[in-house]
Amino acid sequence: MRRLLPALFALLFAALPAAAQMPMLGDSIEQRERLQIGVSTTEIAITSDFAGADLTVFGSVDYADELLMAIGQYDVIVALEGPKDIATVRKKERLFGIWVNRRSMTFEHVPESYAISSTRAVDSIAVDTALNDRGVGIAHLPLIPIGFVGNAANLGEFRDAYRRLKTGSGLYARDTAGVRFVSPSLFRASLRLPANIPNGVHTVHAYLFKSGVFVADKQLLLRVVKTGLEQAITDAAHERPFLYGVFAVFLALVTGWGASVIFKKN
Repeated sequence: MRRLLPALFALLFAALPAAAQMPMLGDSIEQRERLQIGVSTTEIAITSDFAGADLTVFGSVDYADELLMAIGQYDVIVALEGPKDIATVRKKERLFGIWVNRRSMTFEHVPESYAISSTRAVDSIAVDTALNDRGVGIAHLPLIPIGFVGNAANLGEFRDAYRRLKTGSGLYARDTAGVRFVSPSLFRASLRLPANIPNGVHTVHAYLFKSGVFVADKQLLLRVVKTGLEQAITDAAHERPFLYGVFAVFLALVTGWGASVIFKKN
């Protein structure tokens, strides 16, 4: 036994340098790429002359591989997602020569507005499966219908119609070159907020992809609020709907009577 002790101590001291060079589990996790983002403002105020606004998102990629960054293997997607609500799409058809709403489909928990910017076209950054899993991009938002769908072809038709209507109104927008790296690890993204952007709490999402593989994400909250007269009208409509309705009818009558007096012909 006494002869074995010196040999055991010798093996132990010989193994210490090797153990010190082995990376710990925490070290490997710490070195993984991470995203950090910030916004130019955390609140957008909607006034009577509001005509839209530009939102700037700044960010950095920590622990990035310098070689992969130099050859453009990192892509960043930044999206501003509005409050979620149900949305109904109706299709008009001719009935006895009159266009009427014959069919409709309602989707649950869809963003009322959605603006996205990226280093390049979203569909060229990653495969559809990775984009669908996280709902990144207008074409990959999860539009889940409520109730019985029936013919599966109708689902695709109504989904396409919903995206087309939202894009046409300016509430859904994309910029395939809106994210630019200003240094090897710092990037800047620009998002355009339309004049008809809904008020409420919006979410800024940032996604990092490396060679087409999702790596990390980050999100921040952005408040869009009405101020002044617009906010007073909104509060009155929601908190005192009866008085608001009476006042609206009275104002319409007074306006109509005043116009008839002013433009009355002798």
